[in-house]
Amino acid sequence: MQKTRLITGGIAALAAIGLLSACSNPTAPDAGTDEGAASGDTIVVSSANFPESEIIGNLYAEALKDAGFTVETQFNIGSREAYIPALSDGSIDLIPDYTGNLLIFLDPEADTADAETINTGLTAALEAEGLTGLTPAEAEDKDAVVVTKETAEKWNLTTIADLAAHNAEITYGAPAEFQERPQGLPGLKANYGVEPSAFTPIADGGGPATVDALVSGQVQVANIFTTSPAIVENDLVVLEDPKNNFPAQQVVPVGNTEKLTPEVAEVIDAISAQLTTEELIALNTRVSGEEKVEPTKAATDWLTEKGLLGA
Repeated sequence: MQKTRLITGGIAALAAIGLLSACSNPTAPDAGTDEGAASGDTIVVSSANFPESEIIGNLYAEALKDAGFTVETQFNIGSREAYIPALSDGSIDLIPDYTGNLLIFLDPEADTADAETINTGLTAALEAEGLTGLTPAEAEDKDAVVVTKETAEKWNLTTIADLAAHNAEITYGAPAEFQERPQGLPGLKANYGVEPSAFTPIADGGGPATVDALVSGQVQVANIFTTSPAIVENDLVVLEDPKNNFPAQQVVPVGNTEKLTPEVAEVIDAISAQLTTEELIALNTRVSGEEKVEPTKAATDWLTEKGLLGA
């Protein structure tokens, strides 16, 4: 979600940048919309490479189309290592991100004590990159240290600190960059003395492959995000984080400053104003749960229910 969600980087992320100009799907404004609503330029809406990000990206794209903008989508392009440079160079124009991890990505020494401090710091950090963050949503999706119920009971686990007594028995499953990012393994070591004996990189951002690895016992601990339906579905246990290793992670729309006109901001801010954590969990459940709804349909249904289409 963190919620910098810890998502796949490295070579694959860099390769994704080269793909941004290919395979786009331009969509003309809907007939009958107010021509004055559109900026005249195509807005390229993107997402990181995990389902929740794609769902939110679809919320932005469908609402902008409905408002009369010409929209292209470039979903699942990779991690921040790929999409922040792409925002800066104009390859993409708008993407959902998460406040705390984005700030840490831009400024590893930033103060992340609370949500207000994070939002203030993030505004300045984005401006330094020529980027803009719109109003964050109430919805929050934080990284979480997750174990199975069986492991929690066997090792008497309640908080992340309880894992330290079992370092020699732990294989940790998470995206590859979790090994290096401050709130990943370095943070767990510094804050809680947790040093897994082994690490298994899993590139789906806490998705099905990560859950399968945890449930099957391939890993004993995994990085899974707090809005994942899999936590309830698999009776998993989220360990408490009393030292706030993982900072506040509100959903925040981030874009190229030149493209985020007041008209664009009005459309996107209307989405953020109604997007709560509970709503985000429900959207994730529709897409990743038994229903298996396509992200575009889940987004369109939600926008319609909230009165944000056809207004």
